[in-house]
Amino acid sequence: MFASPMLSKTAFFVALCLASVSAMSTAGAQTATEIQLSYKDKKFEPAEISAAANTPVVIKLKNLDAKAMEFESKTLKVEKVVAGGGDAIINVRAQKPGRYEFFDEYNEKTARGALVVK
Repeated sequence: MFASPMLSKTAFFVALCLASVSAMSTAGAQTATEIQLSYKDKKFEPAEISAAANTPVVIKLKNLDAKAMEFESKTLKVEKVVAGGGDAIINVRAQKPGRYEFFDEYNEKTARGALVVK
């Protein structure tokens, strides 16, 4: 049984597309840096966290206070309310090197921290 020339060109094109998609998926998949962060007595612990440049970050935040808090960062473009005694996962896109401030919107004067990307 012989394949027609048109069928083999189509099969080649499909195989080329699948190989390209597979290569792009592998290049785009980055392992996120996971960081544990807690909030107690209107303060973040630790107050400064760090991560590698150009790598996504997953912040696992545990609110140990009885009242809700709101994790916010204008530079990281994230905002998340965490109930008292609750947990939250905050996904941060890969960042360039720099210092990215965050705070609790309800207690902005005392509850401040920073993500330092190196």
